[in-house]
Amino acid sequence: MAIGDDAALPEDLLALTATLVDQPSESRAEGPLVDWLEAELRPLEHLEVTRVGDNLVARSDLGRPQRVILAGHTDTVPANGNAGARVDGDTLWGVGSTDMKGGLAIQVALARSLAVTAVDVTYVFYAREEIASAESGLGELFQTRPDLVAGDVALIGEATDGAVEAGCQGTMRAVLTLGGARSHAARPWMGRNAIHRLAPVLDAVVAAPVRRPIIDGLEFRETLQALDVRGGVAGNVIPDAVTLTLNHRFAPDRSPEEAEAFIRSVVDPFLEDGDGFVVTDAAPGALPQLSNPLLAAFIGRADLAVDAKLGWTDVARFAEHGIPAVNFGPGSAVLAHTPEERVERAPLEWCFRVLRALLTQGL
Repeated sequence: MAIGDDAALPEDLLALTATLVDQPSESRAEGPLVDWLEAELRPLEHLEVTRVGDNLVARSDLGRPQRVILAGHTDTVPANGNAGARVDGDTLWGVGSTDMKGGLAIQVALARSLAVTAVDVTYVFYAREEIASAESGLGELFQTRPDLVAGDVALIGEATDGAVEAGCQGTMRAVLTLGGARSHAARPWMGRNAIHRLAPVLDAVVAAPVRRPIIDGLEFRETLQALDVRGGVAGNVIPDAVTLTLNHRFAPDRSPEEAEAFIRSVVDPFLEDGDGFVVTDAAPGALPQLSNPLLAAFIGRADLAVDAKLGWTDVARFAEHGIPAVNFGPGSAVLAHTPEERVERAPLEWCFRVLRALLTQGL
């Protein structure tokens, strides 16, 4: 696919991304940014713009035989000394710059510059991706207005360094509660230290076997990690309870039920009467679907590199509703959620050109 390397860009994508970064949009506080997006897109006569809560959808209606969805979340994690945009040459620093306001800027620039396309296009800007999946704005759209997010293929602008990340792993959080008996810290033999009971559990978590299955030629990598420990009553009291939060990232060839069974196989040997185990959050993964002709055409014509997505993204949510999807966007995922978060001009422009070619030339 000719991506038009020499074609002029309609606007400065780094400056547009900086404009978005300068508008705080921590999870559950995306409203002002969505107000700005709505004000920018609603005047465009070639798009029908619909707002559902803090989610915004802009759709063309050209009667094309195929519809491409370009989607991105508007929320960020809390700033960590990096609130607001800082531009240094061709580098933009700031919370959300790579995750994923660079991708949002590309969507806005495409929407503003392309009135006629070879496919119908749906631009989806959704809230609350960075928190529990039950709060997802995309989930809200699928539940309340599935007609707005219907399409033949979806491309999510998560940071991929301009490559395609196919599929995604599932994620599950579970909380283990172990009991004990209180006593004075000077006489611990009079009680039972619940925190000490965690020692063999943590050893088992560290030693748990992890799978690295190959699916569609891509290697996925499962993990089981302890994320949070809470316990203790006072500085002179043996604790009678402790909670351990575990996170399991599981390959897309496993179901959430199989993932839960795996976690239980690790911790069950240490549970006693009165202890607890509860899954607090779970989201299934998505198979890569590289054999899908639409995705294969998108990847092949631009000769895009393809990797497995080891994290969870809304690729899984689209796949759950029968829409093949991949991640494709500017920036490095390893910088997301860090004080060093940044995005470069070159990948912004590369991803814009690839997507512009897709929309103007078709699949």
